[in-house]
Amino acid sequence: QVQLAESGGGSVQAGGSLRLSCAASADTYKIKVMGWFRQAPGKEREGVAGFYRGTGNTYYATSVKGRFTISQDNATNTMYLQMDGLKPEDTAVYTCAAGQGTPWYLPLAYDYWGHGTQVTVSS
Repeated sequence: QVQLAESGGGSVQAGGSLRLSCAASADTYKIKVMGWFRQAPGKEREGVAGFYRGTGNTYYATSVKGRFTISQDNATNTMYLQMDGLKPEDTAVYTCAAGQGTPWYLPLAYDYWGHGTQVTVSS
């Protein structure tokens, strides 16, 4: 059982930056895909960024491409989401996920989820 724990959320003004972290508690050798999702009040959960561990290829939602960067530190089993140029519409609860499915942007591809961290961007 893989447990995921996010940290790094908070409140920033538009144009600011935050870095989210997602620490995995156990050996993740079975994990093929890792990603970040977000959900704003009244909206559906949205895939923000993801990558496949086998290829190292990264993917982004159109709304965040060029502003967000997903990365992983294999030595510490920690995944990151660097968020720059934040906008008020980025306000949401951000959750990291890990799994064995595909495609990266669908929640069904993931087996393990963190509890989420709030990101609030003010104008």
